[in-house]
Amino acid sequence: MIFISLVKDKEKATKEGIAKANKLIEKMSKDGIKIHEAYWTLGRYDTVFIFEAPDEKAAMKAMLMAGDMVKSETLVAVPRKEAVRLLE
Repeated sequence: MIFISLVKDKEKATKEGIAKANKLIEKMSKDGIKIHEAYWTLGRYDTVFIFEAPDEKAAMKAMLMAGDMVKSETLVAVPRKEAVRLLE
């Protein structure tokens, strides 16, 4: 399953914070989370993650692990071709 997380940092970005986030990303990878892309953004959110998880529970676990560092809103994404097939 594909997920999109819109993330707002709780603290100012620092080298130490980035190192902590990198360790968390490594842990998520070992738990079956595959991050397809991460973007730093301007505006309402600081970062957008596009990632794949086996199911909603795995995605939730991953976001809960980051809860002390960020606030997030996570969306389930369905590829357009699959969504269009639902109309048939």
